[in-house]
Parts: sequence; structure tokens; C-alpha cells
Amino acid sequence: MSTVAFTPTPLNPSFNSHKFVRTKPNRFSLQSKAIVTSDPFVLELAETLEDSLPSSTAPLQKLREASSESLLSTPWPSRRDEPFRFTDLSFLRYSNILPVSQHPPTTTLPAADSTSFLSLNIADGHPVTPLSNSSQLPQGVYVGTLSALASTPIIDRVMELMCAFDAGDLFWSINGVGAPDATVVYVPEGCRVETPIYLRYLAVEGGAEGSKTMRMSNPRVVVVVEKGAEVGIIEEFSAAEEGNDCYWTNSALEAVVGEGAKLTHSYIQNQSSSSAHIKWTSIRQESSSTYELTEISTGGKLGRHNLHIQQLGPDTVTELSTLHLSVGDQTQDLHSSLVLDHPRGYSRQLHKCIVAHSKGQAVFDGNIKVNRYAQQTDAGQLTRSLLLEPRASINVKPNLQIVADDVKCSHGAAISDLEESQLLYFRARGIDPKSARRVLIFAFGGEVIEKLPYPSIRERVRSQIKSLLDPSPK
Repeated sequence: MSTVAFTPTPLNPSFNSHKFVRTKPNRFSLQSKAIVTSDPFVLELAETLEDSLPSSTAPLQKLREASSESLLSTPWPSRRDEPFRFTDLSFLRYSNILPVSQHPPTTTLPAADSTSFLSLNIADGHPVTPLSNSSQLPQGVYVGTLSALASTPIIDRVMELMCAFDAGDLFWSINGVGAPDATVVYVPEGCRVETPIYLRYLAVEGGAEGSKTMRMSNPRVVVVVEKGAEVGIIEEFSAAEEGNDCYWTNSALEAVVGEGAKLTHSYIQNQSSSSAHIKWTSIRQESSSTYELTEISTGGKLGRHNLHIQQLGPDTVTELSTLHLSVGDQTQDLHSSLVLDHPRGYSRQLHKCIVAHSKGQAVFDGNIKVNRYAQQTDAGQLTRSLLLEPRASINVKPNLQIVADDVKCSHGAAISDLEESQLLYFRARGIDPKSARRVLIFAFGGEVIEKLPYPSIRERVRSQIKSLLDPSPK
């Protein structure tokens, strides 16, 4: 056992500096050389999270050790770091960040809106209810916690996946340290799950609006879709009760889509306007596989999605559609990376955002890399944005890097208010300007909403977007 002493910077403005001594083995005690590059704020946060977890978490121990080691040399990001150049995290740094205190009682959770899905509630990072309609699961499919998983081959497969990804950032590592358990979705070879799996994330514990205290949760999901299998997953993030509570959801999902398999992924983020929502999604696609993502993000003071996709075989299909909406003092941020390394890869990325508030902001940094052996690739990327108020801002950086020489690739970007010619078309038909703007703005985002594959989810999202864009009573 070794002991390391240092003086940390405050977790919040009221935190008094003092000598901090770490004496627990296998935690943050390292050689003095490593400590020189460590960020005391990050180490303090990581140890606070680790102290809040039960000691009997053997399945995640290897992940936690790797994540802890990464945090020793990873500082808290600032605006000087290129990935966070337009994303201000200072309100998190100067908040009193605490882990959620306990498992929320299931009796306090609102009922799910739909019974047509296989639903699992994840409250404050803890899977808290059994999977609904589990009798509909085909044989060999598992949806539940890693700690409750009895099959050794599936455990080995999941752990192989969890420990293989090394391209994450600080928030990926914090999730690795702080996740209380992992939710596992396993679909065996050749199996098709007809009923979508609905992962419903609920924020239960939080500080009052304007509070400097933020409760932090770290939900983690692992999805394995074996060769020739198919499944649809819906992730929806919201608060358990209406209001503007302060909390931080730091979520991670990693998935492997096997040869010839298909994963349809719907991701809806509608958290409190005083919250922070940071999410990592890591996807690995094997040959002839398909991954389809439709994302609708409207909540959070900060909403940040880090999306990393690797095509690991030929004839692979990736389709990404995103709609971001800022109707208040919000930042909606998508940083995506798609790496194509094999022949005949296909990808389409459509990113749309609407900023409807003078203090609203959106950020898009989309990187598609077509490497040397990815010949006959067909890759397209398009980002379009609406700025509806003076001083609203959008920063976009579409990036297409091509090393292969036999490809069909394109990208484009457009930022504007509504065109006068579009409004004139409506006015010439007797429609007043306010109604015309309302129709055109909603139609702008409707292209992405229509890509949601499930009618009940699509209608609910459509209604929510309408109410956010036009909150006044009709």
C-alpha cells in the first residue's frame, strides 16, 4: 500500500483547500511522475464516485481500474481544448458534484407511456425494474444487469467488448469509474427481436433550480448483436418529475454489431433545462452489418453527444440522423467520428439544428475518415441549421478526410434564418407570417422526426417539438 499527498483545487467555490491523503490500494496511488500531470479536481471527483459504490462489483473491476488509470493523466477540459472550444463546462467545474445517494424506490417512478415495448427503467444510473413483457423475448436473448448475468460465455463476451475501446475522453473514463452496474442487451446469432427494447432513463435525485449542488449518475449499457441478428433499441432520457432540477447524467453505451447484423438505435434526450447531459456512444460494425441512429435532443442546459463509429469490415452500412433544438439558454453539441477502413462502405449523416433563443447555441463537429483500403466507399454528410433569434449561435465543422482514391463522397453545410421566398409562398396563399414561420420551422425538423421507426414514439416527439417551438396556447 502506498500513500500520496497533494493539495486539490476546489470541487466548488465553497470547498476549502486542504491536504488530501489517499491510502486505499488499487485506486489513485501512483508514482510521483504520474501525479505531476494529474488534475486534483478530476481525482477528487473520481474518488468521491468510487466511495459511493458497493465493494462487491467484481464484473466491473477491470473496467474501473483501467478508467482510474486513464483519469490520472486526463485534465478537466477547457475552452482551450479543441473538442471543447465552443462548449463551456465551467458551470460543472464550479458546482458541488455529488453521486446519487441511493437506489430510488420503484414506487416513485412514473409509469411507462407505452406497453408495446420491452421496457426497462434505469433510475439515476441504476436498473431498478425487471424487463416488462419479458416473455416476448426469443430464446437466448438477455436484457438485464451484468451483475445478475449467470452465463459465463456472455459475461466473457461483454467484458471483452467493455475493455477493448480506448478512444474515449475524460467523461468516458468517469463513467467507467462511477457506473454502479451495466445494463446488458445480448442477442445471439441469427436471432431477430421483433419487439423494440425501450431503455428509459429517469433522473430522480437532483438539486433545486439554481442550486450549486448537482447529483451525478453514470448509467452504462453494453449491446452485443451477434452474426445475422437484429434488434431495435430506444434510449430516452428525462426527469422523473416535471421541473428544472439540477443534475448531471453522464451516460455511456457501447455496442458491437456482428457480421450481417442490424442495430436500429433511437435516442431521445429531454432532460431538465438546468441539467447537464453528456453521453458517449461507441459502435463497432463488422462486415455487412447495419447501424441506424436517429437522435432528437431538446433538453439540458448542456447536451453533449460523443459518437464514435468504426466500420470493421466491407459492405457496411451506417446511417445517422440528428435533430438538435435549443429554445432557451442551452448548448446542444454533437461530436461524431466515423472511421471506414474496408471496401464498399456506405454512410449517410444528416444533422439539423434549430436555435430559437438569443442565448441558445449549437455545436456540430462531424468527422468522417475514409482510409486507404476503404475503396469504393459511398459517404455523405450534410448539416443544416436555423438561427431564429439575434445573437443565437451555431458552430459547425463538417470534416471529410479521404485517403482512398476510388470513392464517392460529399459533404455540405448551411446556416440561415428562414428564406423570404419560402414565407412569400405562404403569404401569397393567404397564410399569415406567424403561421407560415411555425409551419416551416416544424417542417425543417420533421425530416429527422419521420425517421424514428416507431409510430408511438414518433407522435410523442412530434407533439413535444411543437410545444417547445410554440408554447403559447392555440
